[in-house]
Parts: sequence; C-alpha cells; structure tokens
Amino acid sequence: MRREAGGIAVVMETGAKIDRRQWLAGAVAVSGAAVLGTTKSFAADSTVSLPFANGDRPLVQYPGKRPMIRLTARPPQLETPFEVFNEGAFTPNDAFFVRYHLAGLPTFIDPDTYKIAVGGKVATPLSLSLGDLKTGFEPVELVAVNQCSGNSLGFVTPRVGGGQLGNGAMGNARWKGVKLSDVLNKAGVAAGAVQVKFDGLDSPVLPGTPDFAKALDIDHALDGEVMIAYEMNGEDLPFLNGYPVRLVVPGYYGTYWMKHLSEITVLDSVYDGFWMSTAYRVPDNDCHCVDPGTKPQKTVPIGKFDVRSFMTNLRDGQTVRSGRVALKGIAFDGGAGISEVLVSADGGESWSPAALGPDLGKYSFREWTASVHLKPGARALAVRAVNRLNQTQPDKALWNPSGYMRNGVETLTVNAA
Repeated sequence: MRREAGGIAVVMETGAKIDRRQWLAGAVAVSGAAVLGTTKSFAADSTVSLPFANGDRPLVQYPGKRPMIRLTARPPQLETPFEVFNEGAFTPNDAFFVRYHLAGLPTFIDPDTYKIAVGGKVATPLSLSLGDLKTGFEPVELVAVNQCSGNSLGFVTPRVGGGQLGNGAMGNARWKGVKLSDVLNKAGVAAGAVQVKFDGLDSPVLPGTPDFAKALDIDHALDGEVMIAYEMNGEDLPFLNGYPVRLVVPGYYGTYWMKHLSEITVLDSVYDGFWMSTAYRVPDNDCHCVDPGTKPQKTVPIGKFDVRSFMTNLRDGQTVRSGRVALKGIAFDGGAGISEVLVSADGGESWSPAALGPDLGKYSFREWTASVHLKPGARALAVRAVNRLNQTQPDKALWNPSGYMRNGVETLTVNAA
C-alpha cells in the first residue's frame, strides 16, 4: 500500500521497511498551504470550537489521517471530529482517535524483523514475528469500541486537570488478530502467575519519566477475548493506532490497549508500575465517584466502560424545522450489550423507545434511530441507553478527581422554527 504524504512516499507493504523518520516529518498541523492532499479549506485558521471553556482546537492532518482535532502535538493526541460518528457504526481508520502518553515514538519499523518477546513466568519464552502471529495461530475477529479513559473530560464540572477532550476520543472497529490466550498457552503459563504486563515501542524522552506499561490479571489475559491485533477494519493497523500489532482489550478503556506491542511478561505478583499504581485509577466504590471537589479514600485501576449513548445527527444549538424531526445515534457499554435506547424531546421529562440497528456484537457501537415531534422554540433533546444488565446512564454525570468514566445522559438543545 502506497500513500503520498505531502511529497513523502510512505510505503506500507508486507516485507517492506517503513521509514518512520520521514513519516513523522510529515505529521504537521494544517497551516499555510494544504498538506497531505487536504483541501484548501483546512488552512491556518481552521479550528474546531468544542463547547466548553478553552475549547478552541486546531484541525491537523497527519499521514494516514483525515483532518482531526489536535489536543497535543508531542506526543500526538488527536480527537475524532464528532460528525464522523454519524457516518456509520464503524469508525474509519483515517478518522480513528489517537492517544499517546510518551513522545518517544518509534521512527523505524521493519515488519520483517519485528518481534514480540513473551517471557517471565512461562515454560518456554517466545520471540514471535508478524509472520508467526499470522500463520502460527488461528485468526480471530471482533468488533469492539476503543475509548479513552478521559473521553469527554472537557465537560466535567467542576473542572479537573488532564486532556480537555470532547466526545471524540472513542472509535469502533473490526479487529483481526490472534487470541492472547493462545500465545500465552503456547508459552506455557507457570503456576502462581498473577498478572501479565505489556509494553510497546514508544518510550520516554526524559530519564525520569516512567515507561508506559500496563498489566491485566492473569484470568483476564486468558479469557479468550483479549486479542493481539494486526488488522483494523480490514487493513493493516495505521501507524498512529499501533502498527504493526496492538493489544485489544474489549470493553476496557484504551489505556490497556497497548500500541506497537513488543513485550508480554507473565508476573507472579501485581505489577506496581506508575501507570497502574498511580495513574489511571478511580474511586473504589460501585459508582467510581465521589462528591465534587473531594478525594476518594481508596482507588482501583480503571476497568470497564459504563453505558454511554449519543445523538450524532444533530449538534447543540442547531436550528431545525419544527414538526417531525429524525434522530440518529450510537450506544455502547463494557460488554453486556445494549438492549434499549430511549429518547426525550422535553429534557428527560418523558421518554420513548428508539429503533435499534444491527447488533454487531456486545462490544460494538449499536446504532439507533428515532423521531420526535417538536413544537417551535428551544427544545432539549436527550438520549439514554440501557444494557442487558439493566444498567443505564445517570441523569447527571458523576464526578471523580481524574474526570474519568463520564457517562451521564447526553442532552442538547435545538431551536425548532
């Protein structure tokens, strides 16, 4: 596959070397002349205004991506423009959000020599090539949402520190790869194994910055659903989404979805690295919440998604014609599966059922459609989803000091004329 990136030829073919130095040199904001084949409309003053304080963001285009909303450049953090989610249940690869923690991205990857080391408390340490994964194990496919822990953090009130993201740090894709359990079983997990640690090729720039590594409990790692993926929506993984392989942890927040996966280590103790013991933790209670402005007495590592739903075909403040108005959107959860979506045309005073679209699997976006009758004036439209465990979204978003797991009922106001 050959892509022209602002005059830089990026060759991504099996067996070909990939020079990421040139690749990353093309990762620049849209400014002055259009780059990477973008249209002239994406010029220096092209911005998106997210609906919260300090929400102005530049639109940028990196190789392999359409113009996206930039939160940071080093490391790259790119948010999906929300209108993309109205295109369908699958998020296109070129619009899929990007989240890195460390700025030391790999600049050269040779798929012929790329290896994943499997070691630690195993009977037979392994060194697996891309070819080994594709030919030595049964391939599996799964549709699953990847969502950043801080998705929607910019809407949290009272405000909290961290990346002030809108609602676009999520995406749904069909992943293809091999079961992590098959790889671990081939290595032979030793008795007494407690967790499995994962590391990738991105690295710290400064010596004092902790390496980004994550861990899963051994039972979770062996559940047959966690995947080592090498394809996304029928294509090789985009570089910025983890080429050539990444971990897919269905139903769990993206912090566990290790990109550029290079090391798998079975441990006989709980991994206590910074990104597990200090970062990405939530209050240790049923709601993972505390009273606004307070601190939890105890925390645990973040885990599964809560139930979420969104309207995708309308935006807050939009003017629509009064009368019958069509609504469309998506819903998802951490793996129970969506059983019902309800919509309201009066700010949540009354609710009516929406029609659910095709069921693509319990970890996937579930599309929905509905229509409501709007009289002239400002009308508050709301949506809430219910999963198969009868869990739903709270009327108002709950709060924790990190701003994680926001999932209150989403409401927007339209002007019916």
